[in-house]
Amino acid sequence: MLSIIEKVLAAVSPGMRQLFARRRHHRVVRTLLARIEAMAAHEREQSPRLGVETGVRISLIAPTYNTPIPYLEELIRSFEAQGVPEAELVLSDDGSPDPATRAYLAALDRPQVRVLLNPVNGGIAAASQAGLAAAAGTWVTFIDHDDALFPHALDRILRALDANPHCQFLYTDEVVTDSRMQAEDIFLKPAFDEVLLSGVNYVNHFSCYRRERLMALGGFRLGFDGSQDYDLLLRYTKGLRPGEALHLPYPAYRWRRDGRSYSATFMDKATAKARKALSERFATADGPVDVSPALLTDLHRVRFDRPGRAWPKVTAIIPSRDSPGLIRTVLEGLLAKTDYPDLHAIVIDNGTTNAETLAIYEDFGRRFPNLRVSIQPEPFNFARAINRGAGMTADGHLLLLNNDIEFLDSGWLKEMVSCLDYGDVGVVGAKLLYPDRTFQHAGVIAGFGGLAGHWYLNLPEDYPGPMGRLAVRQALSVVTGACFLVSRACWTATGPMDEARFAIAYNDVDFCLRARELGFRVIWTPFAAMLHHESASRGSDETPQNIERFRREQDNLRERHRTDRMSDPAISPWLTTDRSVPEMKLLDFLPPAR
Repeated sequence: MLSIIEKVLAAVSPGMRQLFARRRHHRVVRTLLARIEAMAAHEREQSPRLGVETGVRISLIAPTYNTPIPYLEELIRSFEAQGVPEAELVLSDDGSPDPATRAYLAALDRPQVRVLLNPVNGGIAAASQAGLAAAAGTWVTFIDHDDALFPHALDRILRALDANPHCQFLYTDEVVTDSRMQAEDIFLKPAFDEVLLSGVNYVNHFSCYRRERLMALGGFRLGFDGSQDYDLLLRYTKGLRPGEALHLPYPAYRWRRDGRSYSATFMDKATAKARKALSERFATADGPVDVSPALLTDLHRVRFDRPGRAWPKVTAIIPSRDSPGLIRTVLEGLLAKTDYPDLHAIVIDNGTTNAETLAIYEDFGRRFPNLRVSIQPEPFNFARAINRGAGMTADGHLLLLNNDIEFLDSGWLKEMVSCLDYGDVGVVGAKLLYPDRTFQHAGVIAGFGGLAGHWYLNLPEDYPGPMGRLAVRQALSVVTGACFLVSRACWTATGPMDEARFAIAYNDVDFCLRARELGFRVIWTPFAAMLHHESASRGSDETPQNIERFRREQDNLRERHRTDRMSDPAISPWLTTDRSVPEMKLLDFLPPAR
């Protein structure tokens, strides 16, 4: 039986359904924010910060230019309401010609608020740099002149810095508001991810820097207006060690989306400056790299696949049996259509007797001397097949590949190998689509369902994800073994797949989590896309024997990695982990910086 609400929704137009969904989302956002604010107020009352300093510990720098007076007043009120004596707000005016703005700033006389009236208009980077030079805090952060602070933001930030004295950089979540500062959304961010940052400035607001390190880098550079924050962020975070860049899951910043910011008004110029900054950030001894559009045109793809580069050996290992249609498709795509100069393949067959399949092996063996086929009758064990294939090659990287993969373009492998250039990368996974072009694999989140699960399953292939994350590369905890590249260094250090405890399921999850424990990064890229005819050759998982084996492997995963207690750094602790498409959830505590 349909509920009354469902009947009403079914009867209205798509536009009205979108309106209802948007209003519901706004209510959820405001409920969550009210809960967070109340918890922060309670903790502040019950546990005051100890050892409050008398000097300035954190400086907020706001470059201003013809700022409407109500915006300035709102910003100042939100700062003063923080009640943090060791903070200052520096308003650095960029030579505003508006007499109202200049007069307001000139007459401003408020405790903890300083005004710099720069005589000429030098651009937002110059005004920010002037504010940085004048700042007195050991930490500095930047706030736009038309934005504001969320209650208790500075208290939460200083508590996090107290708890993490090794921290060099800290960023927070942010609230997206309309022009009247009414909350519409929250950017709930992952833990720090240099790879994701190379595709989209997901960090954005609120970014806290150690002033000493920032000044040593020279602060802002001129010529990057519209992307000056991104350029600074890329340069500042380069070389930070794990644990020195932290994310505080607290919505400290109110970002007013009224369409009047520089980057919104001059998007093409801001995008070009962002790509210049990225090109320089990821430059090698051979010079700057190219940066092209991602799957969303205003996001970015750093191109490590420069002409003339040397490509390392890659050996694909394909467990298979029978399934002539599938094995023909994957071998043809791999050996005849993939643009990669040093590619080899090993088929590990656990007992094919199918005459057509054997004929395909013979045909491809004649055509491609870089193919080996090993047939050994035994029960199917994916992990054992991969291990056996790996033992047949002594050098180069390994590509784990299901026999039910269908490639969509020739450059997919160069893209996956290119991702190793980020450094410390052990595993690279691909974007996998069902034949109906919906997501089968956009990454795996450890802890989903108490185990591990694919997120954004069955959504359209062009679904961008939160903050455009599914349109760019990113680091994740796990990617699926249906198609993943393993560096030789990672395979050697991590050891083989566990064929005893994870014969069929979760062997890829176990391997990725073990690799991460050793310091290797796991990357997912949307620029290597292919179809996955999932489990087309494996048979049903619904037999009593397979169900028993699957449950045993689930128990093994929980026992080894405590996935039932895991908080994956790739998603926010404010998001659900009981479904493929996460939703906001209420917590009864404020998560610490991570």
